[in-house]
Amino acid sequence: MKRVLAIVLSAVLALTLLAGCGDSGTAAPAPAGDNPTAAADAAPAEGGDVIKIGVFEPQTGENGGGGLQEVYGIRYANQQFPTVNVGGKEYKIELVEADNKSDKTEAVTAAQSLISAGCSVILGSYGSGVSIAAGEIFSDAQVPAIGCSCTNPQVTLGNDFYFRVCFLDPFQGTVMANYAAQDGAKTAAVITQLGDDYSSGLGNFFKNAFVQLVGEGSVVSEEQFQTNQTDFKAILTNIKAANPDVIFAPSSIATAPLIIKQARELGITAKIMAGDTWENGSIIENAGADAEGVALSTFFDEGDTSNAVATEFITGFKEYLVANGQDEIIPAVSALGYDAYLAALKAIETAGSTDPVAIRDALKGVEFEGVTGAISFDENGDANKDKAFIKVVENGQFKFLKTVSVGE
Repeated sequence: MKRVLAIVLSAVLALTLLAGCGDSGTAAPAPAGDNPTAAADAAPAEGGDVIKIGVFEPQTGENGGGGLQEVYGIRYANQQFPTVNVGGKEYKIELVEADNKSDKTEAVTAAQSLISAGCSVILGSYGSGVSIAAGEIFSDAQVPAIGCSCTNPQVTLGNDFYFRVCFLDPFQGTVMANYAAQDGAKTAAVITQLGDDYSSGLGNFFKNAFVQLVGEGSVVSEEQFQTNQTDFKAILTNIKAANPDVIFAPSSIATAPLIIKQARELGITAKIMAGDTWENGSIIENAGADAEGVALSTFFDEGDTSNAVATEFITGFKEYLVANGQDEIIPAVSALGYDAYLAALKAIETAGSTDPVAIRDALKGVEFEGVTGAISFDENGDANKDKAFIKVVENGQFKFLKTVSVGE
């Protein structure tokens, strides 16, 4: 894996300007009702003792499905941890939700509404593009934001008020390129969405990593499509003529089944792969049997029993999902939403203040064991994470294939 690490580093250096998703020994905070120390030290919450946490997520639009999955994780965390000890006083945590509608312009409006509402810290968003668009709003207002699954490097780059609990696209793109090469692929095609930071960024990281692994000329086709495009036959016909071994197509939940089905209708047999956004049951539901064999990288696997925090979360969150009319299969982004909330909670407790700048300063030193692993942040506000889960669609379900870590 030393070679993978080298490729990650070179990819970051080459593509940072592109627009693009160990146990510390400190446990995540327990619910107020289960934490006798917090209950004893904190005075009861009074009428005015409320701290607001903003939820900046798409609940409608192209990424509404994925955004809502993150929202469920955040809401569940709030249900488990509804209060926080601030300087010896117990504050009720109020979630303020703003729908950024999967749109960069709407994202600015949603971000401004959360600032106006008096939020001390903000969580989100699903989608790197909307996160980048809102970043300046948060920075100018000096209110910290914690991204859940926004993986593009540009989200936190140069922004002292943006953090995230997920891995980055340079790593994710390299992991998938390495997987493709190890699986025997000698050639690849890359499909990305024009103007979408996540799709274009991840596609480029994959392309550069694959070329370094396999050699010049190994990426035989690069195609782009427009937002809301539904007919992909023209670009897929070009790809079919290039006859790649694999197709890497990072895109939205709505776009994924269209690409998959139309590729198979054209007789393309190449393995189809993508990034974290494709871990969504609706893709399998809409693509049907054509989804078989699709591979992706993601942040979390509910079958991993090595993490005691995750085990407890899985049991409770499955019940929560069913109670809210959702499938009980846990999306990785829900786990990230939960961890982002815990990171905010830990920072508020450490700061001993509701002041956003104090919370930002405290976030820099946050360390705890979360559902998706150990959570801490580097000097850029990025999570110190080096592990990805690769899954494939088998018999109509996402099946865990293997874990990949830098340094193995």
